[in-house]
Amino acid sequence: MPPYRVLLQRDLPVPMTDGVTLLADRYVPVGAVRPPTVLVRSPYGRRGVFGLAFGRAFARRGFQVVLQSCRGGFGSGGLLDPLGDEHEDGLATLAWLRGQPWYGGSLAMHGPSYLGYAQWAIAPFAGPDLKAMATSVTASQFRDAAYVGGAFALESSLIWTTLTASMDTRFGGAGALLAPRRTRRAALSGRPLGELDVLSAGRGLPFFQDLLAHHADPAAYWGRRDFSASVGEVEAAVTMVGGWYDVFLPWQVKDYTTMRAAGRRPYLTIGPWYHADIRHGRVANADALAWFRAHLLGDPSGLREQPVRLYVTGAGEWRDYPDWPVPGMREQRWHLQPGLALSTGNPREGDPDRYRYDPAHPTPVLGGPVLLGNSEPRDNRRLEARRDVLVYTGPELREDTDMIGPVSADLYLRSSTEHADVVVRVCDVHPDGASYNVCEGVRRLSPGAPPAGSDGIRRVRVDLWPVGHRFRRGHRIRLHVAGGAYPRIARNLGTGEPLGTGRTMVAADHEVFHDPAHPSAVVLPLVRG
Repeated sequence: MPPYRVLLQRDLPVPMTDGVTLLADRYVPVGAVRPPTVLVRSPYGRRGVFGLAFGRAFARRGFQVVLQSCRGGFGSGGLLDPLGDEHEDGLATLAWLRGQPWYGGSLAMHGPSYLGYAQWAIAPFAGPDLKAMATSVTASQFRDAAYVGGAFALESSLIWTTLTASMDTRFGGAGALLAPRRTRRAALSGRPLGELDVLSAGRGLPFFQDLLAHHADPAAYWGRRDFSASVGEVEAAVTMVGGWYDVFLPWQVKDYTTMRAAGRRPYLTIGPWYHADIRHGRVANADALAWFRAHLLGDPSGLREQPVRLYVTGAGEWRDYPDWPVPGMREQRWHLQPGLALSTGNPREGDPDRYRYDPAHPTPVLGGPVLLGNSEPRDNRRLEARRDVLVYTGPELREDTDMIGPVSADLYLRSSTEHADVVVRVCDVHPDGASYNVCEGVRRLSPGAPPAGSDGIRRVRVDLWPVGHRFRRGHRIRLHVAGGAYPRIARNLGTGEPLGTGRTMVAADHEVFHDPAHPSAVVLPLVRG
């Protein structure tokens, strides 16, 4: 069927329960009889590229689209309270939709990142006319992405708050382009975290200050912003698109496994993409169109047979699976060994390895997930030459080795300070010596968490990003252990002072044990065949 001609109705007023009015644009496929509605709720505006990608693109295919600006921006009333109003405002928007004479009785929701979070905020409570959701590079809660492993995700948090501070201005587009540079300059200034918003955005940013204030006790603040507990209650058909280098991937995958445990059958696609990668946008739109045609128009011809589709980096190929974790995956422990070696053999006797982390000169990061900017793998040899990074390297692989699934590290550590961070990274070492990061994770240590034995040694679990990667024959698997990944992760001052105002810095000496009594290892998801 040829594409529909599209009629645009601008600035429809949508009343909220507190009297605030939000604005929406409606894209209408001319000639379609009571077409299904696709709702998109965005804090980034509803014109320009958003109108083309989410409005016209779907209206041309027979769906009417309501593209709404969240409160506090682009003409919508009220003040932006990031993440805090999407539940109430989303449900009020649904009530308004159902009262419109043009509403056809069936509904879908679509959008990436914050737009995807806005879907999760109302999906469990939306009612039976919500038939389908298409989410990408997002999750049902952003708390764990803000405090990765208990550490503060400084760069991504400051980028987003700086970006949103300039979006609804005359120079909003330029602000989006400049946000990563301004953020990096502010983060490298050495000032206390509570001063970085002014350095980055030119003024204080309430949400950034909230993130700092609620780091130590996040439950009260994040309770009304966390919808992960109700993911399994969502009855709408859900498809998810993520990226191996996306900041939200671990929690997006958790949403998938939660739905599977509840008996749902969501779809999951993970490609070689980072958060701001335009490539996943094209895939997500095509995926959503096929999904909506299947679940709102009764045409499943565009759906694939297997629900999980993964791009295996290193192999350069797409693979389809019936589930995640993929069938046949088994955990394989690669033990840290004397001489900074790494192997699947049992740990051997040997002295612990030591490194010193100095927050005044924090260990930097090369690559890794960040909100804006290219997060694809980078050669880490310059980082590996530092004395504050332990580098364990495995033998040359005799065959192609596929690792697809969750990754974790099980380490035995002793530190001179009770407050410390542990950063763990897996790299793929090529025959020419280049060492490309594959995945990483961090764990913030505090007094008693995790507890130390009488000898001061703690057993620390670090969850890394999931992987879908082939280590080719002739390559080597490498593991980093360090005390920081700055500025992606805020430096640990070593004192336990409040996150926003702490100034005193204490260097920490760390020991990593790897012997039969302390079998430190990275746990990789081996898939054969």
